[in-house]
Amino acid sequence: MFPLDLTLAVAILAGSPEAPVPEELNTLALRHSLAGVAVSLEIMDPRERRYMFARPEDFAADVKTIRRRYKELIDAPPECDSMRFPERDLINELLAFNRAYRLHLVAAQALYPPSHPQSDWYRQTIAETDQLYAVWDAARDARCGFYYITVRRQALKKLRDLVGAHSYYCGCLPPHVPVWRFRRID
Repeated sequence: MFPLDLTLAVAILAGSPEAPVPEELNTLALRHSLAGVAVSLEIMDPRERRYMFARPEDFAADVKTIRRRYKELIDAPPECDSMRFPERDLINELLAFNRAYRLHLVAAQALYPPSHPQSDWYRQTIAETDQLYAVWDAARDARCGFYYITVRRQALKKLRDLVGAHSYYCGCLPPHVPVWRFRRID
């Protein structure tokens, strides 16, 4: 790649998704540079090189797609951040327990009429369980190696928004179920 091609590729990627790209820029060298820059910016998965920027007739659509991703992922964490969190297999086990616990809560809630105070406790606990599921589901998506890098980065962005920047950057996730609701039975 030549420096001019790289500079032009960055300028094209940073443009508005709706802005047209002159057809005379549709060259093999520039398409190659665009793909390389997009991969290095983690807005295109390396596996997408087989078809993104591969065909001259798809140039305008590919540029539009990459520009849209650039705008969406500009503030998303890098994919390497996923290493802060547990492996996908462990997260799957935690989420299975979360769903089993939710089923238990729903079954127990059915024992009380809607106006009963205990029913409200179950409703709140179910909502908390669902919120925790969303956190751990985002962590699972971030750790899923067969998802494209863009999907993993979107999951990291969602995870950071759900837990807050401080917890995210410390790698501290909340428990997978609302353990503060557990009661000791003597």
